[in-house]
Amino acid sequence: MPATDREPTAIAEAPPVTAPRPARARNLGVPLELDWIREVRVNRSAVERRAATIPRRRTVKRDWQVAWLLRAVTLMDLTTLSGDDTPGKVRRLCAKARQPVRRDVLEGFGAEQLGIRVAAVCVYHAMVETAVEALKGSGIPVAAVSTGFPAGLSPLPQRLQEIRASLAAGAREIDIVITRAHVLTGRWDQLYDEVRGFREACGEALMKTILATGELGTLRNVAKASLVCMMAGADFIKTSTGKEAVNATLPVGLVMTRMIRAYRERTGHRVGLKPAGGLRVAKEALDWMLMIKDELGTEWLTPRLCRFGASTLLTDIERQLEFHLTGRYAAAYRQPMA
Repeated sequence: MPATDREPTAIAEAPPVTAPRPARARNLGVPLELDWIREVRVNRSAVERRAATIPRRRTVKRDWQVAWLLRAVTLMDLTTLSGDDTPGKVRRLCAKARQPVRRDVLEGFGAEQLGIRVAAVCVYHAMVETAVEALKGSGIPVAAVSTGFPAGLSPLPQRLQEIRASLAAGAREIDIVITRAHVLTGRWDQLYDEVRGFREACGEALMKTILATGELGTLRNVAKASLVCMMAGADFIKTSTGKEAVNATLPVGLVMTRMIRAYRERTGHRVGLKPAGGLRVAKEALDWMLMIKDELGTEWLTPRLCRFGASTLLTDIERQLEFHLTGRYAAAYRQPMA
């Protein structure tokens, strides 16, 4: 696909280094650089203009769309984070994670040998052991939301213990939430120390840092919070908990991808992006993937560097795939949880 003409730079990033450092296996973090954070500027109107062009100017059709939709499935953290979660519901979700697209649909595209499965299953701590048992032998990791999700206002020792408990129960990925007040009041050193502590508690587990962008007030705050969390060692920065009034939006995503790019250029570390919250239709997933490809490159469209936090999104992707195969849109109930 042809490259998109770029708008004028929407974010004033850090001064360029003489040569990018080689990419490293994971983000180990760097010391807090307050001068870098102070330099960050965001041109909101330019960001919104650029984001608005993505659904209009970029699209994929026919067989290419099938391939992109199947890729979107493999980037998904299949999620249930509801008060009515039960062991039975989680086991059904895990069965769906193993076979996210009906076999007859995959056979229709000649894709039954591709091993299509989701990237992870994301649950509350109380359901980690159930999910680990249900996914045994599949290679699909369990991600646990932690650190007082979704508000992140529990005492710090309790939040650290929650991470350790989820790891002990078998979680291999941890989705943590930050204290939004640190961002809103500009206490960047406290945000850094908090996320650094979470990083140490996570050890070798993948850590996805939820910014709750809908509660941060401005795109500049989103940019600065993204940068501080990456400095502190986040493997992923994630848009939302899914519980805010406003969740994943393309302008927010554009700001976050530009900061990921700036961080890569300055440190050599690659950090992933996880849009989450409010993603319900396949077209939205494709828009995000196209933006990520344009801004960060094809290498980011892998589970190592891109995830979607969603559940209902999978149903619409399945409906779109069946339409490509049969020419008809199926009812949602034809895409069962298990």
